[in-house]
Amino acid sequence: MTAPVVRLPGKCPICSRPAVVRYRPFCSRRCSDVDLHRWLSGRYAIPAAEEDDPDDEDAPAPAEAEKKPK
Repeated sequence: MTAPVVRLPGKCPICSRPAVVRYRPFCSRRCSDVDLHRWLSGRYAIPAAEEDDPDDEDAPAPAEAEKKPK
């Protein structure tokens, strides 16, 4: 005999069915695997802001390096 399925408040982010405790926040193993595949294939991505290289701040700009004090 299998354990009863306990439903959680909320919906599966893949198919919008009610979520199940065992596969939280998904409703089934299939939806969990679909989500994992999307992450691994690159469909989901976390945007990142490119930051300036801190080493470049110490070096003078090329135009400033050519100017010599008189």
